[in-house]
Amino acid sequence: MGQATDDKAMAARDNMAQLEKDAIIKRQLRFQELLIQISTKYINSDLVDIDKLINDSLKQIGVFVEADRSYIFSYDFSTNTTSNTYEWCADGVTPEIGNLQNVPIDFIPQWLEAHQKGLPFYVENVGSLPLDGEHGLRAILEPQGVKSLITIPKIKNNQLIGFIGFDSVQKLNTYTEHEKDILFVYASMLINVIQRKENEERLQEQERKKEELLAHLSKQNEELNEYAHVVSHDLKSPLTNVHTLVNWYMEERKDSLTQEDRESLDLVLFNVEKMDLLIKGILEYSTIDRLEEANHQIDLNVLLMELWQTISIPDHMTITVQESLPSIYGNPWRFKQLFQNLIVNAIVYNDKEQGLVEVGYMEKEQYYVFFVKDNGKGIKKSYHDRIFKVFGKLESTSSSSGVGLSIVRKIVRYYQGDIWLESQEGVGTTFYFTLPKQQA
Repeated sequence: MGQATDDKAMAARDNMAQLEKDAIIKRQLRFQELLIQISTKYINSDLVDIDKLINDSLKQIGVFVEADRSYIFSYDFSTNTTSNTYEWCADGVTPEIGNLQNVPIDFIPQWLEAHQKGLPFYVENVGSLPLDGEHGLRAILEPQGVKSLITIPKIKNNQLIGFIGFDSVQKLNTYTEHEKDILFVYASMLINVIQRKENEERLQEQERKKEELLAHLSKQNEELNEYAHVVSHDLKSPLTNVHTLVNWYMEERKDSLTQEDRESLDLVLFNVEKMDLLIKGILEYSTIDRLEEANHQIDLNVLLMELWQTISIPDHMTITVQESLPSIYGNPWRFKQLFQNLIVNAIVYNDKEQGLVEVGYMEKEQYYVFFVKDNGKGIKKSYHDRIFKVFGKLESTSSSSGVGLSIVRKIVRYYQGDIWLESQEGVGTTFYFTLPKQQA
């Protein structure tokens, strides 16, 4: 009889132990499932309201581990302080976040030492801590009503940046090793979601600064163009008067002027005309992105035919144009300026007895590549970038304004295209530029 009773008691104990093991396993599985739910929510969220996401997860984890307060702290080792950044409290539990800002880390040497080793700091019973003065750990925790606590370090790129913690106020609480491991996973999730938010905020700030810079540059460019337009326009009138007066003077004094006088006055006229070309170039440059004329589809074959009527082509120059040029959407004045400046440039800087200029294009999937090729002087490699700058000229003796190629580049860029050149001294130069097939 006694043996049978003992067997029954042992079986009951074994059954109870198995039930406890099953309960622990079920709890661990539920804890893992909760963590997966939180992780999924973090991943699928756009993080617009990260504070709510973190507070909700602090509540979910806090309720599950039967804590009464869960929180996140950040370490600041430049000031040797730590501050409470997020906090969840159960009903009836007093929040402490307002009292836990810039807390000297000298007050918590025990758990700082544990965190620096990558370990949790766990106190199952605060009442069992030694009475170590008014700034001791027990003196800090007991006024908050804390009976048990656990804190898990937050480590980012192998550096300690803070910790998450769970306080039990209403009763003592215990944590298994498995639960500690899961809390470490939760700490890593928090680091990732906060880092993701920081990255998004950094990108948003960079985008905001970029937009501000672009707006500022656009305003400056507009003001600069307006200034150039006004100044150039105001200069044309007195320049015309100078040109007229010099011509009148030369005509009136033609019988009394010496050869030296005539050469000096011709030089004045040359520089006046050069100045006039320069002003005209500045006006054209400042007008490129100010045109209000409606854009439309332009047949480049027709546009170049019209262009020949305005360009003076020397007898020794031959210009060939590829048949069936495409149609381009845009402003006809800009495209006339684009081709005119490149063709005139090819004529002016041609030193051959039989000068050749070839205009053509190649078709790509998204854009056209146009080219203007000549057999002229060629351009040194060191000048390839310089010639596209305003007033950049190969020869200071030329009457050219030095604005033509800068106008070309500005027009190409206006239409989101690229421009470059290939050249060999004494052989010739080819300018290439791209224009998108579709312009809205």
